[in-house]
This record gives sequence, C-alpha cells and structure tokens, in this order.
Amino acid sequence: MRLNHRLILALDVTDPKRAVELAGRVRPHVDGVKVGWPLVLAGGLDVLRTLSKTDYVLCDFKIADIPNTNRLIVEQAVDAGASGIICHGFVGEDSVRACVDAARGADVFVLVEMSHPGGLEYSAKYAEDLARVAARVNAAGIIAPATRPERVRALRAIIGRKQILAPGVGAQGGKASEAIAAGADAVIVGRAIYEAVNPAEAAKAIVGEIRSIVSR
Repeated sequence: MRLNHRLILALDVTDPKRAVELAGRVRPHVDGVKVGWPLVLAGGLDVLRTLSKTDYVLCDFKIADIPNTNRLIVEQAVDAGASGIICHGFVGEDSVRACVDAARGADVFVLVEMSHPGGLEYSAKYAEDLARVAARVNAAGIIAPATRPERVRALRAIIGRKQILAPGVGAQGGKASEAIAAGADAVIVGRAIYEAVNPAEAAKAIVGEIRSIVSR
C-alpha cells in the first residue's frame, strides 16, 4: 500500500451513495478507504466495485474462519476490487496463510489487537504472537491500536518493516500524531472525518497533524 498522506478513511456508513460521495470529497487527503460490513451489507459488493475504480479499497471483513472459508471470502473481495483485506490472526497460522495465498497480490493485513477497551481483555494478551504469525506468512502488515501507542511501539519491534495501520483516532480517543510517532505507518479514521461538517477539511487537518511530526 502506497502511503503519501498516512491516512485512511473508514467508510463506516450504510448509504452507498453517501460513501461514494465522501470518498470523492476526501480523496486529495487520504491514501485509501476502508470498507466494512455495515456498508457492504447495505449496498452489496457493487459498492466495492464502484469505489475501487478510483480508490485503494481496504476490505475490512475481519475474516476469521477455517482456511477454506477464508480463501473463499478473500477471493470474492479481490474479485470485487479490493486492494487490501483485513483478517483476524487469532484463528491460527493456517487460516491467515490461506488469506495471503488467496489474495493474488492484494495486501493482507492481520488484525492483532483491537482498539476499543475490550481489546485489552483478550487480543492484547496475544498480539505479539499474532504479529509473529503475520511476519511468518508474509502478510503486508498488521492492524494495531492508535488508542494505545505503546502497543504500536512494541509491535513495531516484532513486525520490522511491514506496515502498521492504526485505527482508533478521533472518536475512540487516539491521536494520529502519537500513533505515527510510536511507529504506525498510517492511521485509520472514521467518525472524526465523515461526521464532520466539512469532511475534506477534517481529513486535511489530520494529515497536517501527522506532517507536523514527520516529513514525507
């Protein structure tokens, strides 16, 4: 994934028309859009096909099943235009490897630790092991919490030069600059952008915050 702005918009909305409009408004300030179940269940895979014509689409299905089922899901996502896919790591190395093998060159990011408070209950306890799984199967990178920059820093030491994408900025309390300073390659931001009066300006402000601490 090419990161010029180090910002990805999470399109966690359920109106396909609004999603496409939002993507267009923020396009000059983001590196891609993240599309998850709320939007796909509302608009079907056609919304992926539409967005993928102009944007890097990170398909956030948080895939978590046996290897064969994971393969089938990844194939459908890639066929619909996904440039990247997010899968869970806790299902084991064979299931994560199946995602990488089925991606046919698309990026696979392994979710190793959730950004919400509940992420501390279970995922945080095994995040380092899951990051090692991501490294072994040659995934493009991992998903780690912007809400806990110290965890991003610890996971960076394990994952090496692979990419770290960090959700949780804004509504969940994370700060973009802190996540980037801790070692994240990019942040994933949803409500702080798409609920703003001017989404493009909100995205631009986050990019400015990031650039205030790094040169890109």
